[in-house]
Parts: sequence; structure tokens; C-alpha cells
Amino acid sequence: MDHISRRNFLKTATLTGAALGLSGTLPRWVKGVLAQSPLPPDLAVVKGAPEAAVRKAVELLGGISKFVKSGDKVVLKPNASFANTPDWGSTTTPEVLTAVAKLCLEAGAKRVLVMDYPLRASESCREKTGLGKACEALGPKVSFILIDKERYFSEVPVPNGKALKKVAVARELLTPNVLINLPVAKSHSAAGVAFGLKNLMGLVWDRGYFHERADLHQAIAELSTVIKPRLVILDATRALMTGGPGGPGKTRQLDTIVAGTDPVAVDSYATGLAPWYDKTFTGRQVKYILAASQLGLGQVDLDKLRIAKVNV
Repeated sequence: MDHISRRNFLKTATLTGAALGLSGTLPRWVKGVLAQSPLPPDLAVVKGAPEAAVRKAVELLGGISKFVKSGDKVVLKPNASFANTPDWGSTTTPEVLTAVAKLCLEAGAKRVLVMDYPLRASESCREKTGLGKACEALGPKVSFILIDKERYFSEVPVPNGKALKKVAVARELLTPNVLINLPVAKSHSAAGVAFGLKNLMGLVWDRGYFHERADLHQAIAELSTVIKPRLVILDATRALMTGGPGGPGKTRQLDTIVAGTDPVAVDSYATGLAPWYDKTFTGRQVKYILAASQLGLGQVDLDKLRIAKVNV
């Protein structure tokens, strides 16, 4: 193969081959390219048991120490909005949350705050989702906080915003904490699908404004210009295919974790994981994902990404 072909191969296939451990079946020149490539994937897509899949995904992206340093305070943002058990697929699973929190503690995090503004009664969400119990089991450095009072929020401007000029966000985001977004993969009656970008609305006080007085899709996109997670780890272990965001609806066991630093790329990939409401579509066909891409927040086109796919 000529030099151009090798470069194209590196862009579209080598990361997957390396991650899958197929180096023994690849040509010698390909092994050399793999060994020399300094580029981590843009996305890590891992199928398997939740903790093993989370750990492998983070490892492929460069390891947890790339994102969390000793002494850091980390904010984890799961979806804890509904007082439903994990089998409904409407909230982040305790297993995924636990795996990420453990990684942060292993990296030396001083404190881990698990935070969401639920749409249902806070104590019911804490209990039914299993997330409160999961946090308690992790020890005193991990706290589960449901930010259901206005005092937890402070207003910030949205520079150049069209749908949003200002927004009240969780105060913890205004200090130098590490934010890791832990959305669940699900359908959504108003937005079509709800992944990482949409999950950030759980860090906003007045969500009614998004739904009732603004262009919802543009507002979701603009929110990501002021709330910027260092890492997104999408829980697609059990996806809610219909009836979202709260369910009940049809679920599908996907046993998949999608992780990356590009929030648009994560959501765009998640769109193609399965048919939502029995329809197949791409990230470009989801208005808020496309809007976020147009704001320069990430890459919506999957053929322009380095994607590592692994089974564990």
C-alpha cells in the first residue's frame, strides 16, 4: 500500500483493530503504524459488563489520570430524574455510576459529588434509582446531592446566545471542579433522544424556560457553551427505546458504554445505537445535536472520528 492508503487506514480502522487485540492477524506494516500512533480515539465504544466496560473505555481514552488528578473535587452528573428502578432504562444505572466513582477515587479525588436536579420527588428518586445506596457504599468521600432548591444555583451569562442570554446553573460548576457527565441512553418525547447534551439540563434551575419559552434544541446546544464536562461516559447498558424520558416504554439491553471528550460526537454516535421509536436516524437529524455542532462544540459526522470499538 502507498503512504496515502496507510494514513486512511489509520484514520478509519487501526484504532478498532488495536483495541480488539487483533494485531496478530494484521500485516506487519499495520502493526508498525499502530505501535507508532500517538493518537487516542475520539470515542471509545465498549460492550460488556458495566464496570469492565467503563474501565476499558476510560483506558482507551488515556486513563482516568488524564481527566482526574490527585486532590481534585469531581462532580458526576448522572440522570437521576425519575423515581424508577434501573430496569426502566430512564436513569443512569448504579453499576455505571459506581465504576466511574471508583476510578475517580483511585485517581486520588479529594471528593466526589454525585449531583442532579430530579423531575420527581427527590427522596423517591434517591431510593428507586439505587443511586443513593450506591453512593453510600462508596464511603465518605462520595456524596449524593439532589439540587432541588434554588439556592443551589447561580446565574451566568450565555455569550452570543440566541435562545439563552443567561441561565442559572449549579453553583458547584462555578468552582474549579472536574465535571464528568454520565447520561443514560433514552428516547425523549420533546427532543427525540436524550443523551449527554440533554442531560446537562439537570444542572439548570429553570428548565421550564427551555421547554416553554425558548427554542428547545437551540437552548440545549447553547447550554453546552457554558457547561463543559471534561469527559462524557454514556450509559447504554439498557436503553429506553420508547416512552422517554420517564417511561414506561420498550427497553433494549445494549450492554454498551460510549465515552469521549467531544459531547457532540458521543451523542451523534449514540443516535445510531438502535432505532428510537422504531425509527433509524443520524446525529445530523437530531436538531440539538446538529445545533451544537454548528456552534463548534464538536464533530457530528462519525466518518471524521477515530472510534475504538471493543468487547470485554
